[in-house]
Amino acid sequence: MKKVYPAIIHKEDGYWVEFPDLEGCQTYGDTLEETLELAEEALGLYLASLADRNIALPEPSNIDDIVSEDGRVTYIYTDMNAYRKDTRAVKKMLSIPAWLAKEAEKNNISLSKLLQEALLEKIHQ
Repeated sequence: MKKVYPAIIHKEDGYWVEFPDLEGCQTYGDTLEETLELAEEALGLYLASLADRNIALPEPSNIDDIVSEDGRVTYIYTDMNAYRKDTRAVKKMLSIPAWLAKEAEKNNISLSKLLQEALLEKIHQ
């Protein structure tokens, strides 16, 4: 699931980032590039942790409503599915008409991949 949350980037000796909507979600780095990369990871891990524990994700604030006296407000983007813990593959039995299975095979369509993509789209992730 791709998500975008507002963040405040602060400059001190290096940089540190906080997410106003996500209590305790912070990170830091020596360079801006490193800090932005770590912010994407921190956001992904935080959101994946909430989802894995069946905790509703907070709605992101409107960036225009966030005021910071000592930092810059920006958006950070992440794909939280990249940080989900239980990513092991599981087998599921399914049934489809024989003609459809033949057509899929003839067109080199992976039913497993197609089902994963369809499920992600269906649950909006």
